[in-house]
Amino acid sequence: MIAETVCSAVSAAGLGIGAVTAYRKRFLSAARIAAYSLVPVGLVMTGVVGWVADTAFSPTAWAGFVLLGGAWLLFMGTRAVERRRGGTRKERRAARDSAQPDAVAPAASAPSLGPAKRPATRPAAASRAQSGDDFSDIEAILKKHGI
Repeated sequence: MIAETVCSAVSAAGLGIGAVTAYRKRFLSAARIAAYSLVPVGLVMTGVVGWVADTAFSPTAWAGFVLLGGAWLLFMGTRAVERRRGGTRKERRAARDSAQPDAVAPAASAPSLGPAKRPATRPAAASRAQSGDDFSDIEAILKKHGI
Protein backbone atom coordinates (compact mmCIF):
# COMPACT_ATOMS: atom_id res chain seq x y z
CA MET A 1 0.00 0.00 0.00
CA ILE A 2 2.82 2.39 0.87
CA ALA A 3 4.75 1.43 -2.27
CA GLU A 4 1.75 2.26 -4.46
CA THR A 5 1.36 5.65 -2.80
CA VAL A 6 5.06 6.47 -3.19
CA CYS A 7 5.04 5.42 -6.85
CA SER A 8 1.95 7.54 -7.51
CA ALA A 9 3.57 10.57 -5.84
CA VAL A 10 6.78 10.10 -7.85
CA SER A 11 4.77 9.89 -11.07
CA ALA A 12 2.75 12.99 -10.23
CA ALA A 13 5.93 14.92 -9.43
CA GLY A 14 7.52 13.76 -12.69
CA LEU A 15 4.51 14.81 -14.71
CA GLY A 16 4.61 18.23 -13.00
CA ILE A 17 8.29 18.63 -13.90
CA GLY A 18 7.45 17.56 -17.45
CA ALA A 19 4.73 20.21 -17.65
CA VAL A 20 7.12 22.92 -16.50
CA THR A 21 9.69 21.73 -19.03
CA ALA A 22 7.07 21.82 -21.80
CA TYR A 23 6.09 25.35 -20.73
CA ARG A 24 9.74 26.34 -21.35
CA LYS A 25 9.39 25.09 -24.95
CA ARG A 26 11.64 22.06 -24.45
CA PHE A 27 9.14 19.54 -25.76
CA LEU A 28 11.54 16.66 -26.40
CA SER A 29 12.84 16.78 -22.84
CA ALA A 30 9.30 17.16 -21.52
CA ALA A 31 8.15 14.06 -23.40
CA ARG A 32 11.13 12.09 -22.09
CA ILE A 33 10.44 13.20 -18.49
CA ALA A 34 6.76 12.27 -18.87
CA ALA A 35 7.73 8.84 -20.14
CA TYR A 36 10.04 8.25 -17.17
CA SER A 37 7.41 9.49 -14.73
CA LEU A 38 4.78 7.05 -16.01
CA VAL A 39 7.01 4.01 -15.38
CA PRO A 40 6.38 3.75 -11.58
CA VAL A 41 2.58 3.83 -12.03
CA GLY A 42 2.85 1.24 -14.78
CA LEU A 43 4.90 -1.03 -12.51
CA VAL A 44 2.30 -0.70 -9.75
CA MET A 45 -0.55 -1.47 -12.16
CA THR A 46 1.15 -4.59 -13.54
CA GLY A 47 1.89 -5.94 -10.06
CA VAL A 48 5.65 -5.83 -10.31
CA VAL A 49 5.96 -3.55 -7.28
CA GLY A 50 3.90 -5.93 -5.14
CA TRP A 51 5.99 -8.88 -6.30
CA VAL A 52 9.24 -7.04 -5.52
CA ALA A 53 7.94 -6.04 -2.08
CA ASP A 54 6.92 -9.63 -1.33
CA THR A 55 10.29 -10.91 -2.56
CA ALA A 56 12.34 -8.35 -0.63
CA PHE A 57 10.82 -9.37 2.70
CA SER A 58 10.76 -13.12 2.11
CA PRO A 59 13.55 -15.20 3.71
CA THR A 60 12.85 -18.01 1.24
CA ALA A 61 13.43 -15.68 -1.68
CA TRP A 62 16.72 -14.46 -0.19
CA ALA A 63 17.83 -18.07 0.38
CA GLY A 64 17.04 -18.72 -3.29
CA PHE A 65 19.16 -15.73 -4.33
CA VAL A 66 22.02 -17.03 -2.18
CA LEU A 67 21.77 -20.46 -3.83
CA LEU A 68 21.73 -18.89 -7.28
CA GLY A 69 24.80 -16.84 -6.38
CA GLY A 70 26.60 -19.95 -5.11
CA ALA A 71 25.77 -21.84 -8.29
CA TRP A 72 27.05 -18.93 -10.36
CA LEU A 73 30.30 -18.84 -8.37
CA LEU A 74 30.79 -22.59 -8.83
CA PHE A 75 30.14 -22.31 -12.54
CA MET A 76 32.57 -19.42 -13.01
CA GLY A 77 35.21 -21.14 -10.85
CA THR A 78 35.07 -24.30 -12.92
CA ARG A 79 35.29 -22.26 -16.14
CA ALA A 80 38.38 -20.46 -14.84
CA VAL A 81 40.08 -23.73 -13.92
CA GLU A 82 39.13 -25.22 -17.28
CA ARG A 83 40.70 -22.29 -19.12
CA ARG A 84 43.91 -22.58 -17.14
CA ARG A 85 44.19 -26.27 -17.92
CA GLY A 86 43.69 -25.68 -21.60
CA GLY A 87 40.20 -26.71 -22.58
CA THR A 88 37.69 -29.40 -21.82
CA ARG A 89 38.49 -32.98 -20.88
CA LYS A 90 37.80 -34.16 -24.45
CA GLU A 91 40.15 -31.51 -25.89
CA ARG A 92 42.94 -32.46 -23.48
CA ARG A 93 42.48 -36.17 -24.26
CA ALA A 94 42.55 -35.50 -28.01
CA ALA A 95 45.71 -33.41 -27.64
CA ARG A 96 47.38 -36.10 -25.54
CA ASP A 97 46.42 -38.87 -28.01
CA SER A 98 47.58 -36.90 -31.05
CA ALA A 99 50.96 -36.07 -29.50
CA GLN A 100 53.75 -37.76 -31.43
CA PRO A 101 56.15 -40.05 -29.62
CA ASP A 102 59.71 -38.88 -29.11
CA ALA A 103 61.63 -38.34 -32.33
CA VAL A 104 64.74 -39.93 -30.85
CA ALA A 105 65.00 -43.65 -30.42
CA PRO A 106 65.90 -44.67 -26.86
CA ALA A 107 69.31 -46.09 -27.82
CA ALA A 108 70.18 -43.53 -30.49
CA SER A 109 72.76 -40.85 -29.91
CA ALA A 110 71.38 -38.45 -32.55
CA PRO A 111 67.86 -37.55 -33.58
CA SER A 112 66.36 -39.91 -36.16
CA LEU A 113 64.71 -37.11 -38.13
CA GLY A 114 67.73 -36.66 -40.38
CA PRO A 115 70.29 -33.91 -40.73
CA ALA A 116 69.14 -30.47 -39.77
CA LYS A 117 68.87 -27.94 -42.57
CA ARG A 118 69.87 -24.35 -42.00
CA PRO A 119 67.25 -21.83 -42.98
CA ALA A 120 68.19 -19.55 -45.84
CA THR A 121 69.44 -16.11 -44.91
CA ARG A 122 66.93 -14.30 -47.11
CA PRO A 123 63.80 -15.10 -45.07
CA ALA A 124 65.58 -13.87 -41.96
CA ALA A 125 66.53 -10.65 -43.74
CA ALA A 126 62.99 -10.31 -45.07
CA SER A 127 61.53 -10.78 -41.60
CA ARG A 128 63.91 -8.12 -40.27
CA ALA A 129 62.83 -5.77 -43.04
CA GLN A 130 59.18 -6.44 -42.27
CA SER A 131 59.70 -5.84 -38.58
CA GLY A 132 61.55 -2.63 -39.45
CA ASP A 133 58.55 -1.58 -41.53
CA ASP A 134 56.32 -2.27 -38.55
CA PHE A 135 58.44 -0.09 -36.32
CA SER A 136 58.55 2.68 -38.91
CA ASP A 137 54.74 2.65 -38.97
CA ILE A 138 54.67 2.86 -35.22
CA GLU A 139 57.19 5.67 -35.21
CA ALA A 140 55.12 7.57 -37.76
CA ILE A 141 52.04 7.24 -35.60
CA LEU A 142 53.91 8.40 -32.53
CA LYS A 143 55.37 11.38 -34.38
CA LYS A 144 51.91 12.26 -35.67
CA HIS A 145 50.64 12.45 -32.09
CA GLY A 146 53.69 14.36 -30.89
CA ILE A 147 55.15 11.58 -28.79
